[in-house]
Order: sequence, then C-alpha cells, then structure tokens
Amino acid sequence: MTKSFIPNLRLPLIAAMIATLGAPALLAQVQTQRSPFQLRLPNLGGPSAAAGVATGAQRQADYIVAVVNSEPVTNNEVRARMLRTEQQMRQQAAPVPPRPEFARLVLERIINERAQLQLARENGVQVTESAVDDAVANVARQNQLSVDELRRRMTADGLAFSQFRGDLRNELLLTRVRERELEGRARISEQEIDQFLRDQESGTGASAMEINLAQILVAVPDNAGAAELATLQARAQLAAERARSGADFAGLVKEFSSVPGRGGDGQMGLAAADRYPPLFVEATQTVPIGGVTGPVRSGAGFHVLKVIEKKRAGMPGAAVNETRARHILLRPSAQLTEAAAIARLADFQKRIAAGQADFAALAREHSQDGSAKEGGDLGWASPGMFVPEFEERMNSLAPGQMSDPLVSRFGVHLLQVVERRTTKLAPREQREAIREMLREKKLDESYLTWSQEVRGRAYVEYREPPQ
Repeated sequence: MTKSFIPNLRLPLIAAMIATLGAPALLAQVQTQRSPFQLRLPNLGGPSAAAGVATGAQRQADYIVAVVNSEPVTNNEVRARMLRTEQQMRQQAAPVPPRPEFARLVLERIINERAQLQLARENGVQVTESAVDDAVANVARQNQLSVDELRRRMTADGLAFSQFRGDLRNELLLTRVRERELEGRARISEQEIDQFLRDQESGTGASAMEINLAQILVAVPDNAGAAELATLQARAQLAAERARSGADFAGLVKEFSSVPGRGGDGQMGLAAADRYPPLFVEATQTVPIGGVTGPVRSGAGFHVLKVIEKKRAGMPGAAVNETRARHILLRPSAQLTEAAAIARLADFQKRIAAGQADFAALAREHSQDGSAKEGGDLGWASPGMFVPEFEERMNSLAPGQMSDPLVSRFGVHLLQVVERRTTKLAPREQREAIREMLREKKLDESYLTWSQEVRGRAYVEYREPPQ
C-alpha cells in the first residue's frame, strides 16, 4: 500500500499567478505540474467534454491551429482540453480566464506536451499495454467502478474508450520522460540543507515565512486606453479605501473583483511566501495581519491585498502525526467481484460493530495481504506512506472508528484506526525531511526550465487561432 506518485493541482496559487501576471504566468504555473495525470475522472456520468466538443464540431469544421515539428494540433483538440481544464478549475473554485486568453493558454500547454511526447519517442521511452491497463484500472477504482462499468459509462457519455486509453498512454509517457530528464537536476546538497536551517533560525528568506493573502483584482484589458485605465484604477482605489475602513472584504470581492478565490472570498490559501508572486510578497512584507495594501499594478490589473495570516514556517519534519491502523483487504478476482467484496466487508463491519465478531480474527482468516497474520495491523504510519485514497479515508477516522468498505487500487478494504501519536524526529530524520521538501521545490523549478528548453528546440508554426 505504499504511496505512488500522484501530482497535486495547486489551483489557488495558479489563480494568484493569473491575477498577477496574466496569461504567461498561468502557463508557467501549469508547466510546473510535472505530470497532469489524474486518476479520478471529474463528474463521471455527467455532461462530458467530448459531448461538448461534438456539439461545437457540428457547427463548424475542424481546422489546424498549430504545427509542432510537422505534427498538427487541431481546434477540436484545444476545445476538448479547454472543457476538461475548465471543469477541473471550477471544481477547485479557481477562476477561469476570458475565453480568448484561456484558448491561447491551453494551446500553449498542448504545444509543450506535444514537443515533450516527441522527445520521449525520440529517446525510446515506451509504455507497455500492461502499464496502460493498470492506469485504466486505477481510474476505475478511484471512481469506484469496474473497468467494464467505466467503459460503459464513458461510451454512454459519448467518450471513445480508445481515445481515453491513448490519453493515459501519453500521460504515462510524459511522466516517464520528465522523471528521467529531471532526476539529475534535483539533487540537494548538504550545504543547501544547512542554508535552509540558517534561514529558519534567522527568520530570513521567503521559505521561512508562510502567508495567506486575499485579493481584489480589478482586471485591465490588454487594449485599455488611458481613460479606461484611469477609471479602473479609481475603482480599485475605492475598493481599497472601503477595505481599510473596515468593510467586509469578502463582500468587496463579490462587488469588485475579477478573481473570486477558492471560496469566493478572494483568499489564495496558506503557503510558503516563495510560492506567491514576488509582487504580492513585496507589497505585503510590512503589512500586519488584517492589514490592507494597494492598489498595486501588475500585468493583469490593479490588486488590493489583505493579509489574512502570516507566520514563520514550521521546521519540516520536526514532528509528525502518526497513525496506527488495521484493515481487512479483499482483492477482486474472477471468483470475487468488487461488488461482492464490498458486500462481504459490509457484513464484517456490521458483525464487528455488534460485538459478534473480532476485527483481528476476521483479518487473520480473510485478509489477502501480508498484514493478515498480524490481525490486519499496519503498524505506525507517517503521512505519505499509503496511497492517497487510503490515507484520506484513514485521516478522516477517529481512533476506534471503522470506515465503510473502501475501494483503492489494491482492492477493497475495511479500515479501522487504532490510535494516533505525535512523534519528534531525530536530527538526521529532520534533515532528510528538509531534503525531500527542497527536492520537490527544485523539481518544480527544474521542470519549468527543462520544458522551456524543449519548447525552444521545437519548430512551431501557428495557423488560425483556436475558437
């Protein structure tokens, strides 16, 4: 049940980058996500992206919008990706740019991916059919479906299953070529760890502070004239004055802002200061918690910023919350369907809750993994040791509480949390935790540099703009 690589989409900070620098910043931030591969399909069973594209395709013929090293990118490809991306961003309450700008951003992302896929093929990177099968099975499990049910649902929604497999294959190729190219660029030296520790002790450096900012953005169009610019600046100034006078900031966001933030209150979330745009950090450096500054000008418009939270970042890994849990695992097979496994574990759950059976005894008799002989005991686990779908459910349980049957990529689990504790790490373990944190940051930075290098070597010819 060890953890596998599943990327995080940091959409609130993507929104911050949009709000600061406009279109190029969104592209840069999207590029730092080293793998866009996502296991969970958004709103499976609802209106599909493919259906939306098909409707649009009936209104106009498809056409080529760009050529990447002689390989075409079509308008329908851009439209399909826009629909999927917009759905993901709206689920995360991230603002969606105006359509022409959004289309340009999505096209640039496709061009970058196309160039990277071509590089992967040139370097002999391959993905086997069994790896694609595993990825399909993972998606099905994440959505609590069998592969056959997933295929039926996608077909009913107008999605071609062969295209779905092709998309997964490409995502796996992208992940492999990126990991191969970036691994050597993300080594962390002992000197870098020492410098991080010195920054922490002195309170200097962006990584030593965490901030949560809320913003009101009065967007400025690219072609704004002097009169329109003055009007928009006056609007931003009015919003700032009302914020300083004590007006509800969330209400001002609704009234004035082009960017609602994740909860409609303009907030971008607590994060290390170096994860925020430098303009925001500089503008709020001396502003106390609850204070308001601005308007400040960026490529996107005028920003009014409020400091929601500001604190010194904790030492990574100084203490960890550990959980001791146990489980009963049933693996679906030809003899045991997933539905039957869920029903069997639900019966176990009722019997244990009623005092008619013992969890450990049932685990020894029925669990289909190495923990069975220990009564299902998984031992003490630190954050990140289990796959996300398992760990998320485990973290939601109180000690002594059982989950309903849980489907993961490994099978179906009946999970119970036994106890929790907070453990301090030894100095050597703390340094390793810092090393991993710095490595993740360097991977993000290295990916952006590498992707720009790959893009720079590609021949790109733009045709008609996407619609």
